[in-house]
Amino acid sequence: MPADEVDAAPLSSDDDETLADTLSDAARSMESQDGPHLTLVEIVVAAVEMIPGCDEGSISVVVRKTVSSDAASGDLPRIVDAIQTEVGQGPCLDAVRLATIVVANDLATETRWPSFSARAAEAGAAAMMSLHLFVEGENLGALNLFARTPGAFTSESEHTGLLFASHAAIAFASAQKLARVQVRVAAQLVIGQAEGILMERHRVTSDVAFGMLVRASQARNMRLEAVADQLVVEGHL
Repeated sequence: MPADEVDAAPLSSDDDETLADTLSDAARSMESQDGPHLTLVEIVVAAVEMIPGCDEGSISVVVRKTVSSDAASGDLPRIVDAIQTEVGQGPCLDAVRLATIVVANDLATETRWPSFSARAAEAGAAAMMSLHLFVEGENLGALNLFARTPGAFTSESEHTGLLFASHAAIAFASAQKLARVQVRVAAQLVIGQAEGILMERHRVTSDVAFGMLVRASQARNMRLEAVADQLVVEGHL
């Protein structure tokens, strides 16, 4: 049987239960990372370990048709993303455009992306699986998985990949939300410190001190927390 026709046996209910437990553990590990970028790194590490057939991985961020690798496991994902950007086609672009999973199990003979496939195969990517992961403003994210052997991605790979992507997307969204909260809290703290300095220095109330910061922010065309940070660090507005 040709390599691209090889498939895995269906997962049993016990297999699914074990997979669910493993994915839950992986999701907790992803969410425990210190910041969104490290969460992406952990997603890639876990994907390469858990998804059958996978040798390399990356998170690719697509803005229009520019594809950039984030948290890549090696050089291969970066090279393949550069090719996709250059030719404007490839499985990652289709995955984010269609918000789905795209599998190419033999890039050497793949015809869907004629300008991309042969060059990706020459770079060392025999097979590729891309899964839509997140939307962040204009940024579209995909989890890209690479195999150095044709036909490496089976139905089990796709099943595991889809479940993994769902858990990873939730973990990344949680990391982003926590990061935004941390930024807001840090801004509030530094503004409070700046208010305290002005209150002590000028013997004014907190409302008056806050108004002074606002006026300085407007006059300098700077964000309020940037003005407050300058006062706290340098001692003057």
